[in-house]
Amino acid sequence: MNKLQLRRYAKLLAKRGVAVKKGQWVIVQAELDQPEFVEMCVEELYRAGAGKVTVEWSHQPLTGLHYKYQKEELLSSFAKWEMEKLAYRKEELPAMLYLESEDPDGLKGLDQEKFTRVRTVRTGVIKPFRDAMESKYQWCIAAVPGKAWAKKVFPDLMVNSAVEKLWDVILKASRADGADPVRDWARHNDELAQKCDYLNRLKLTSLEYKSKNGTDFKVGLIDGGLFAGGAEETLGGVSFNPNIPSEEIFTSPKAGEAEGVVYSTKPLSYQGELIENFSVRFEGGKVVEVKAEKNGHLLEKMISMDEGAKMLGECALIPFDSPINNTGILFYNTLFDENASCHLALGRGFNECLKGYENMSLEEIRAKGINDSLIHVDFMIGSADLDIVGVTKSGERVQIFKNGNWSM
Repeated sequence: MNKLQLRRYAKLLAKRGVAVKKGQWVIVQAELDQPEFVEMCVEELYRAGAGKVTVEWSHQPLTGLHYKYQKEELLSSFAKWEMEKLAYRKEELPAMLYLESEDPDGLKGLDQEKFTRVRTVRTGVIKPFRDAMESKYQWCIAAVPGKAWAKKVFPDLMVNSAVEKLWDVILKASRADGADPVRDWARHNDELAQKCDYLNRLKLTSLEYKSKNGTDFKVGLIDGGLFAGGAEETLGGVSFNPNIPSEEIFTSPKAGEAEGVVYSTKPLSYQGELIENFSVRFEGGKVVEVKAEKNGHLLEKMISMDEGAKMLGECALIPFDSPINNTGILFYNTLFDENASCHLALGRGFNECLKGYENMSLEEIRAKGINDSLIHVDFMIGSADLDIVGVTKSGERVQIFKNGNWSM
């Protein structure tokens, strides 16, 4: 792989992704797949002004072994030092860079009942710390190729060739294949901001989705809700890009206002396994039925995590004619597949999608309609014939998407 281009990608993640500030602590979380690139990221973070950079390594096969051999009680527990670490991060607010590379099928065969129970307990312990940190620090999720992931995407190639090919498409999809990715992202952020402004001026009260695959769905929007996309800002005014790549304009709909059925258009990688060809039906704002050709039991477990898991936390608008979808590649990775075309998310919503949230308590934010849950799981519903109509406060119907793409 062209090391100069990888260096540019690392610089993008440091300067535009987490947008590290002078003297700031940054934590990089990565698998063992691309240590040389992780080293590049650490160096670029220091060059961008980081005062300290910590790398936390993980390895998916070890996760599988822990769940296979450790007792559930031990897996679910937190040692004293782990709680102190969570408290310390809440106070210090380090920037976080997450580099994804896991095998989409890497936890296949795991005891999913055990996995779900442990995850529910651990997430419940972590959640108060996460809530206290929300909107106060920068974070960015990006990707590097792992061997198993590359072979999943390009099964006909030898491993090394598959990894090289996956590097190529990651950089292209991430708008990191040019001479100045930081500049290119500044332009991209501006374009997304213009679309957000247009949608926010409409003051929509609901969105209606229809597609020939059977999707026929209506979701209510929050009075005072906002559409967002691209760069975000911390409460301290630091602009950063939480997802690279990102093509979406999104909002958090009103919890408890959703009717109809939606059909998935791409597989969903969840807990190390793939859920394929599924549908989700809503009544009274909540999921009442899920069906899937493969791993439907995982969907059932997902929506049973808590009451909020049955409601929506996100509606994201991405044109079918997007750079990622136009690659013709199924990535088996939500970061990329969710940015190929429109998606929804079950579970937790985004506080920043509510005007004035910074002056509200969490209770007030929830009362306004931002959903709360232990989970936030995106699933893709975009298709070449998807139509989306927005309804304004005055009852005017505005065509938002026509045949899968923006109509504006």
